[in-house]
Amino acid sequence: MRKATILFNPNSGRGRKRRDRELDIAIGIIQSAGVHTELTVCRSSHEATIHARYAVAGGSDTVFACGGDGTIHDIIQELAGTPVALAILPFGTANALAHDLALPSRPSDAARAAVEGSVRRFPLGRVEYEDFHGKPTARYFTVAAGIGVDAHLFYKLTADLKNSTGMAAYYMKAWQLWATHRMRRFEAEYSNGSGHKQQALLTELLAVRIRFFGNILRELVPGASLDCPDLRAVMCRTDSRNAYLQYVAGALLGWRRKIKGIDLVSCSEIACRLPAQGNAADRVYVEADGELLGRLPARMTIEQDALSIVIPPRTS
Repeated sequence: MRKATILFNPNSGRGRKRRDRELDIAIGIIQSAGVHTELTVCRSSHEATIHARYAVAGGSDTVFACGGDGTIHDIIQELAGTPVALAILPFGTANALAHDLALPSRPSDAARAAVEGSVRRFPLGRVEYEDFHGKPTARYFTVAAGIGVDAHLFYKLTADLKNSTGMAAYYMKAWQLWATHRMRRFEAEYSNGSGHKQQALLTELLAVRIRFFGNILRELVPGASLDCPDLRAVMCRTDSRNAYLQYVAGALLGWRRKIKGIDLVSCSEIACRLPAQGNAADRVYVEADGELLGRLPARMTIEQDALSIVIPPRTS
């Protein structure tokens, strides 16, 4: 690490004074390791993506994402496919990717782990979808991508609620919406590396790329990991809220049992669309890394050897 661009999202997390103090300490630690640093404040998703692009063009070998999973999501869109490494200073609310990488929760400690750590290449998830203007587009993801119920919740919930009230109130509001939401079905076609295709009619699809989420939700999908060369997906064929509850409770408590109507699959590609005979007014939404993206049709794939990430010494 010789030249690092530090992209800071001041809207991540809570506690502005403490956050600013931690950022100053973290930058000091990075600079003390002989790294030339450039700090840019990014107040929007667009700014984070644009400045990540400038960092790559400007010769930075590392880009520090100072925020949560949403900030990381915006930055990796420009780092994917380049040798520039992603480093993380966790300033967000959930910080799922930081938890999975076993990074210290305190940003100054995470900065020390970064300068003492190493760089590894990982596959990335990729989702193609239709944005809200009807334009086909695509995004990479590191944590998870969802279609159906969870994406609808992101459509209804706002970042302001999460930032102002914290994750507990956010989860309670999500629970309220989930309990009353009408589940819409969509068609999925998926295949593994052999090319054999299978079809399913789903109410929810969640493709997960990490093993450990942290907080109260830990291992949601057994077999998922950043190293995994496939998509590890939860496919829900049921509209039973009880089945959803059983699956989430099992993940929280470490149970490993079959839930009727819910399957775990490994696949290289998943294509989703609205049923031909469906209601034209129905909308099935797409999210990735906690960010609402657009709607169906959508296609998920894996891009191998796609992103360099700075990992702490103990996970090297």
